[in-house]
Amino acid sequence: MNTKSTTAMSDEALKKAPQAPALTSKEFTPLIQKLIAYSKVKISKPSIKSGEFYGAPGAGDSRVISVVSTLLFIAIWAFVTEMGFIEPLFLPSPVDVLQKFLDIASNGFAGATLIEHLSASLTRIFGAFLFACLIGIPLGILIGCSYILRGIFDPLIEFYRPLPPLAYLPLIIIWLGIDESSKMTLIFLAMLAPIILSARAGVTSVRIEQIQVAYSMGASRWQVITQVIAKGALPDVLTGMRIAIGFGWTTLVAAEMVAAQQGIGFMVLNASEFLRTDVVIAGIIVIGVIAYCFDLFMRYLERKLVPWKGHN
Repeated sequence: MNTKSTTAMSDEALKKAPQAPALTSKEFTPLIQKLIAYSKVKISKPSIKSGEFYGAPGAGDSRVISVVSTLLFIAIWAFVTEMGFIEPLFLPSPVDVLQKFLDIASNGFAGATLIEHLSASLTRIFGAFLFACLIGIPLGILIGCSYILRGIFDPLIEFYRPLPPLAYLPLIIIWLGIDESSKMTLIFLAMLAPIILSARAGVTSVRIEQIQVAYSMGASRWQVITQVIAKGALPDVLTGMRIAIGFGWTTLVAAEMVAAQQGIGFMVLNASEFLRTDVVIAGIIVIGVIAYCFDLFMRYLERKLVPWKGHN
């Protein structure tokens, strides 16, 4: 038997021999399929765009890094507390905080359930935020467009803006009492100045060529303000809204010091009086998570409403 016949027989034997079926993406679970597709996109997607040899500053997806760093911080927290380096009175473990959060969610704290505390705080925060936007955005744009309004409102805004909310809290109590109006007014004033200043700064960022083109095409002054200047100032306005909501959350605790019976800030203050550190940390985490979720929502709106931001 020659070499050619031997080779032919071996090839036929290989063809007849059972072979292991090749794995296809359909044989994986849906989660694995999504992970494979996501990895392929990330690998094939160029990190540097055309014309950007060194890449744009801050370019890249940081979500995976954020998740890993968050888990690392929680692991360090758990390690420090479980090893006994810090007393539970000063820093309870993540497990204790989670158990206390579940206990508050099911049984409540300080005479109210967690849902009642959340609804009271969210009503104060977002109610004041809505009024601050309705007043601050138009006023800021008009201040940026009119030197007369700028001369009227600038001294007042710049006077009260650096003041901490606790400084004028007694005056608000004297004027409005200790009901919900005083709490919402305090949060409203804390959020109003950043929104006005960001809207005014947005007016100055509008290019003069855009305004002149609108006038040359027959637009009135009101049309220029509403359709050119207001839209051009929108990126700065959204940034100011994100900053303002942060001021609102920091002022919430001060507002709920005034004869409050419900609220996350009230829960944290009440727990601190009895050295309930686990409740304090649970309340802080709830505030931080809600504020972060709202900030993510504002970033989403920014991508949808002002896709031209950052592009010349």
